[in-house]
Amino acid sequence: MQCLFIGQAYIDITFVADTLPTGDDKTVARDYAVSFGGNAVTAAFCCAKLGVRPDLLASVAEDWLGRMFIDMAAKYGVSLHHRKVVESSLSFVMPRAGQRAIVRCRDDRYQHPYPPLNLMGCRALHVDGHQPDAALHYAKACREAGILTSLDGGGLRSNTSDLLEFIDVAVVAERLCEQMRMTPGEILQFLRERGCRVGGVTMGPRGLLYYQRDSEQRLMPALAVPTERVIDTNGAGDIFHGAYVYSYLTNPFGLWEDHFRFARAASAHAIQHLGNEASLPTLLQINEAHAEFEERRERLVLAVAE
Repeated sequence: MQCLFIGQAYIDITFVADTLPTGDDKTVARDYAVSFGGNAVTAAFCCAKLGVRPDLLASVAEDWLGRMFIDMAAKYGVSLHHRKVVESSLSFVMPRAGQRAIVRCRDDRYQHPYPPLNLMGCRALHVDGHQPDAALHYAKACREAGILTSLDGGGLRSNTSDLLEFIDVAVVAERLCEQMRMTPGEILQFLRERGCRVGGVTMGPRGLLYYQRDSEQRLMPALAVPTERVIDTNGAGDIFHGAYVYSYLTNPFGLWEDHFRFARAASAHAIQHLGNEASLPTLLQINEAHAEFEERRERLVLAVAE
């Protein structure tokens, strides 16, 4: 085991339509994609696509959607550890104008306790707060073993405060700031106080506000992806997490600024594609996105300055 991801698995149905019908009405989508979904799940698939095959502890049902998910994991070489549920979870995602509306159908009533996993050789753990008992157990175990622990703080969960005590790298969304009624700067201070040595807040087109150890807060601007090329932002944050975990695993002594720059380019690639699977980048695509959109961002900054 090189790295372990823990989360809730979904099958995502992503569709592009001008309107969402209500009442006794119908419409035809212009495009659609069917893929794996879930925060830590998508991050795990991103890590696998980049070349580090992870272990994934996720909800799995004995139904046809569950078998579809098992096949997806096998395709990418993801070692899947089942946490049994009765029904597979579904997400219906409608991206539009740089935003996305989501309807989730979730079964998180786990039929059995989380399985005991051998952490031998593991170098990183990434959790999203789902499966709170498993997330807390393995975060504690990894902290005791000196294994890097990472949290996707997409929203406030029942175990967020307890979990943060065992997290080294916490990157949260602005939604968490809103739920906790804090500014991004206040959230970063909160993460410092909880003992997170690296903290960040993703702010969409405004970039990433972050710190590393005792450094001051820094803003990493988003790459300048043209609006007309933004197709689907859903999953871009999850790919950001998966990419920085991969970057850390391949260069554990590197700066987190560099890991985050790598992940930023992965997200810039992702938002140009429909559905999570099509959004997964290769190393070449990450390098191309960084080169193209960083250059464009610098040109825009110069134009504004003039």
